[in-house]
Amino acid sequence: MDVSTFEEIVDMAIANEIEAWEFYQAAAAKIKDPYLKKMFQGFAKEEKGHEQLLRNILTKKTMVLNFNETIDYKVAETIDEPRLSLDMKPADAIALAMKKEERAMKGYTQLAEACSDDGQKKVFVDLAAMERGHKLALEQMFVDVGYPEVW
Repeated sequence: MDVSTFEEIVDMAIANEIEAWEFYQAAAAKIKDPYLKKMFQGFAKEEKGHEQLLRNILTKKTMVLNFNETIDYKVAETIDEPRLSLDMKPADAIALAMKKEERAMKGYTQLAEACSDDGQKKVFVDLAAMERGHKLALEQMFVDVGYPEVW
């Protein structure tokens, strides 16, 4: 993968992070429940951070990210994506965010698999690990909220 192709892909990833930020902002504005509103605002803030991280890759030409690998319990893969609504239940709101993180993780994994340059591949592997970490946190939250009987 040449440098210009890599930059195009990072630009696309930036656009995806902006789209995710817009979604979480809109969700926070629509949701009535204060807990869920705050949760979606937190997700929006994280997406803004991802966008900045990707912009730094382009402007500073830095490719050192070093996200730790996390376990993938694949909880997100077992559920359907709920629709955003004003009166979402907490479990549905978490499931929606979890599915979005799953898509982002899989997208970065596919980009890593397409790279022949080790440096570029590492960037996408690290970004996939970042998204996997977010997905794991959401899966843990989902299990706690969605299956209260485990308490």
